[in-house]
Amino acid sequence: MNIISNLVEAHIFRETENGIEFLLLKRAADQIYPGVWQMVSGKINDNEKAFETSVREIEEETGLTPEKMWVAPKVNSFYSAVSDTICLIPVFAAQVAKDSNVIISAEHSECTWVNPREAKELLAWDGQRRAIDLIEEYYLNEKSLLKFIKIDL
Repeated sequence: MNIISNLVEAHIFRETENGIEFLLLKRAADQIYPGVWQMVSGKINDNEKAFETSVREIEEETGLTPEKMWVAPKVNSFYSAVSDTICLIPVFAAQVAKDSNVIISAEHSECTWVNPREAKELLAWDGQRRAIDLIEEYYLNEKSLLKFIKIDL
């Protein structure tokens, strides 16, 4: 068995009058996991840093450009029985302007902005739901001991 890290997870959020909202994307019918709601995800290209992949995938899948971006203190993982590998996935938080216009790619059939509670209800995997909690805690609680590492864009 091998351990690899060739994917990223990027949670896009915007500030609203009532807190923050997360952008979720619904997988298209012809994609793996059709109909599943998710954040932006993607494969790291050769000679690309994980955070660079996140920025690229955000732009490709949503047409958005992050205003600010952070490394979340979380790494998600899964096991593939087909390849007998464990994949470690770094998690990123990306803030966009609240009036951003989302243009989804063919990988997705629809998108929606939701509050953190709704996001956790729609996301399929526990690690993704926990990432929502971490991002919300960091962003809304200035006294939080949680310190994300800001990425200079």
